[in-house]
Amino acid sequence: MKKLILLFTLVLPVALGAQEKKNKNAKANFEVSGNCEMCKMRIEKAALAVKGVKMATWNIPSNVISLIYDQNKVPLKTVQTEIAKVGHDTPLVKAENMVYDKLPMCCLYERMPEQKN
Repeated sequence: MKKLILLFTLVLPVALGAQEKKNKNAKANFEVSGNCEMCKMRIEKAALAVKGVKMATWNIPSNVISLIYDQNKVPLKTVQTEIAKVGHDTPLVKAENMVYDKLPMCCLYERMPEQKN
């Protein structure tokens, strides 16, 4: 019985700690709608302003942003929300129409029509 208790006191904290550990340098890629260099600057600036994002590079031809971020400090949806706040749609968060409409003409990308439920 003592061996069983000792085993649980040693193994349980190790098992729980392994489940909670998140990557401090997680990599993520996702699509962000945009067109030009002005979009690139706006998107990258919005992503880098989020505490925990260490690197953000948006590729114009592919419309894909590559991030390195700390999963302990920020969930990926928060980064997408901040990018959407400056007018650019992401897979999880669509920019508000009012914000999108204020983008410069060269930045007005083709938006997917909203689906009706």
